[in-house]
Amino acid sequence: MKVLITGATGTLGGALVPRLIESGHEVRAMSRAPHPRGEVGWVQADLATGDGIEEATSGVEVVVHLASAPYRGRYTTKVDLEGTRWLVSAARRAGVAHFLYISIVGVDKVPWGYFRTKLAAEALVRGGGTGWSILRATQFHQFVDNTLRGASRLPVMIGDAGIVAQPVDCRDVATRIVMRVGAGPSAAVEEIGGPEVLHFDDALRLWLDTRGVRRPMLRLRLPGRLGRALRAGCLTTTAQPVGQLTWTEYLSVTGGL
Repeated sequence: MKVLITGATGTLGGALVPRLIESGHEVRAMSRAPHPRGEVGWVQADLATGDGIEEATSGVEVVVHLASAPYRGRYTTKVDLEGTRWLVSAARRAGVAHFLYISIVGVDKVPWGYFRTKLAAEALVRGGGTGWSILRATQFHQFVDNTLRGASRLPVMIGDAGIVAQPVDCRDVATRIVMRVGAGPSAAVEEIGGPEVLHFDDALRLWLDTRGVRRPMLRLRLPGRLGRALRAGCLTTTAQPVGQLTWTEYLSVTGGL
């Protein structure tokens, strides 16, 4: 099938493109900046302005919408909501058979602004007039790693020991997306998480040991509804099957800082 991927240059996009090609699909990758041609057909389009979206969706059978711009104020709204609306509408006009949207586990439970934006984008996809699927993933290993790397610039690592998460490797998510592309639209919300649920303390301790970072931990309880949701496991899922790569394995493979 001919598949358009938004956000093809991101963490998940980088893992997904080669897997789709290996599975025999023709990939059209969408980005704001021009890219050299190769076995991937690159198309230039901008979700924040709508420029190029009609051309990007023309002639494709599947749209895999990965692109997002978290925590950037009004620009996030432009990309994640207005851009999704433009993309869904263009896909409908182009006769796209399957619109697959990648979201986050917990968007319907965690009282967080960006999560509400993703949930609203899900509603646009469901009502967009195309065949659709939504896949919610837990936090990527890479995201947790980069977050802790940034936090380690401070003299103390601060966190709520009661928060639980279920990090998943982006390559495992990419493999699930390839399966869903081949299976066609599900008209359902599916979830995927990593193979283990970890408390913040355990995840941080493993990270500090593997990365060779020496920092004391300061435990602070996150207040309010957000803290209660994160401690209650709203970032985790019981859905099966789960990803294969554990947090420990990811840290071992990626080595030290």
